[in-house]
Amino acid sequence: MKKVINVSTAKAIGCYSHAVESGGFIFTTGIVPIDPVTGEIFNGDVRVQTELIIKNLETVLKQAGCSLKNVLKTTVFMTDLTQFAEMNAVYSTFFKDNPPARTTVQVAGLAKGSSVEIEAIAKK
Repeated sequence: MKKVINVSTAKAIGCYSHAVESGGFIFTTGIVPIDPVTGEIFNGDVRVQTELIIKNLETVLKQAGCSLKNVLKTTVFMTDLTQFAEMNAVYSTFFKDNPPARTTVQVAGLAKGSSVEIEAIAKK
């Protein structure tokens, strides 16, 4: 059995749920840097994109009844791994203590021209 979790302040840009809960686990969609106020994608600096993505991830997790502290695993998709250090510098400020397991991969392209996308698995 699954419970669909959607954030009312964020419109999905396709046919998907923001997260799904099953068995106490929360599986988020891949999150790109969409400004929650304007609904527009931010295509600038990788550092700013990463910060916006993780703040949006926090919003989704809060809607699911948990927080970044509940995250067990993330997958980071990047269009240019030469910018890994910049992404990691911001990422590490959100996951200081006991960071989740993480996979980072380079991909040819991401939704809406984003340079970074992050998905997560959390446990309530």
